[in-house]
Amino acid sequence: MSTLPTDTSLTSAQAPIAVVAGASGFIGGELLDALSAWGYATRTIGRSPDSADATWDRPDRIAELIDGADLLINLAGRSVGCRYTDANRQVIWDSRVDTTRALNTAVAAASVPPRLWINSSTATIYRHSMDRPQTEDDGDIGEGFSVDIVKAWEKEFFAGGLPATRRVALRMAIVLGDGAALNMLATAARFGAGGAQHEGRWFPHRRYRGIGPAASGPTVWRGHPPTHGRQRFSWVHIDDVLRAVRFIDEHEELSGPINVSNPQVSDNRSLMKALRKAVRMPVGIPAPRWLLEIGMTVLRQESELVLKSRWVLPERLEAAGFDFRWTDIEAATKHLLR
Repeated sequence: MSTLPTDTSLTSAQAPIAVVAGASGFIGGELLDALSAWGYATRTIGRSPDSADATWDRPDRIAELIDGADLLINLAGRSVGCRYTDANRQVIWDSRVDTTRALNTAVAAASVPPRLWINSSTATIYRHSMDRPQTEDDGDIGEGFSVDIVKAWEKEFFAGGLPATRRVALRMAIVLGDGAALNMLATAARFGAGGAQHEGRWFPHRRYRGIGPAASGPTVWRGHPPTHGRQRFSWVHIDDVLRAVRFIDEHEELSGPINVSNPQVSDNRSLMKALRKAVRMPVGIPAPRWLLEIGMTVLRQESELVLKSRWVLPERLEAAGFDFRWTDIEAATKHLLR
């Protein structure tokens, strides 16, 4: 759980309302606790009527929740922890683009719209980068399936004029916490398979081809040049994600895309070494792409998680005065896997 400061001075009747869409994941659960600690009364939008105050098939109910809310946070989106089959590709698209469009419609129609709307996004929007870091103002947008998802996602988010609502897209790096990414890699490390992952040759395929009306990149994916385990790994501790949300809430000058990524970027070798230390496994067998692809096929995952070089810096957050508390990969993994 977060160790963020608490404000209990407001009663529930007086408390401003924060509406959180897609709160069922590990980030959403932590965020709901944090929002309550900060003095917000929380309401949720999700797929199940048993666990959410409004469901995506009830636009009227969504509109009621949003009208008069002080803060709207959207984390909705099907997990990308899957194989990019045609069916999964479409669900990943719909669960982000369609839900964001529905919220945009509700905010535009509200008589008292939210003061701030924070929408989840991802630093995956930037290209595979081995040569230089990517920031909000001079980063190079990539191409292919994952990038097209983010471009369409942010396009729906920033669509239309919402003059009363400040909008921030959280371009998050890989979040380390009790989530699928860290747990999968830690499990590999525990069983002695925690060596570096090496880019290399593999059969061409079409799973990473672009999607949507502005599909980008080649139709057939043929890989990146060898990285020797030195592909960059941009990450952020879950506590710093929560602190960044509160910081953005309190700093009205921040709007638009914001990178939420620890400024001390690791690389794949350093990440796996830290995980081996955290789980006390001295041996880590490295995984060339051909071996990694076999494992990922069995696990129904994609190797993009560990083979894409993500080199992202939080230029706008740092310029506004935000400081990241978790900047050492060994300390972060030890803390989370203790």
